[in-house]
Amino acid sequence: MTPSLRPVRRTDAAAIAEIYAHHVRHGTATYDVVPPGLAETEAKILAITARGWPFLVASHGSELVGYAYAAQFRDRPAYAYACEDSIYVAHDRRGGGIGKALLTGLLAAAEAHGFRCMVAVIGGGEPASVALHAACGFEHAGRLTGMGWKAGRWLDTVYMQIALGEGTGSAPDNSTME
Repeated sequence: MTPSLRPVRRTDAAAIAEIYAHHVRHGTATYDVVPPGLAETEAKILAITARGWPFLVASHGSELVGYAYAAQFRDRPAYAYACEDSIYVAHDRRGGGIGKALLTGLLAAAEAHGFRCMVAVIGGGEPASVALHAACGFEHAGRLTGMGWKAGRWLDTVYMQIALGEGTGSAPDNSTME
């Protein structure tokens, strides 16, 4: 069953915080070790949406089952056209196509915003995340060995990248960015 996608609402913060908390506590895809609270999650939603960056949620009926957002890759002005994605799916809903639906929607929304490339920074080199990004056209861009210590071991960080729209084939249209 394909999930419904829509832009995030502030009222989604509790469900988003719950999904993320599971990944913080039980996974290595994020290098956070303490889950952020509701106020921090609301602040993140507001910060991302205030910039006009895409932030999507996936739902089945009234249940929020995943979320994804894109934020500028780094805060320096020259990175204005490069974004990094973040995608998290409820732990009991993984493997059902939710991540792919979210990433596909996020790619389109990021391109519409004016981003020219998207970078995936995959904590722990998580095989499922690498496979998801590869299935959506991302290419391997690098691996940083032993970048994080979590779950009693050193974790690598895998970088993957995809061009959006014209990519680097032309100068960006400055009217799409602030």
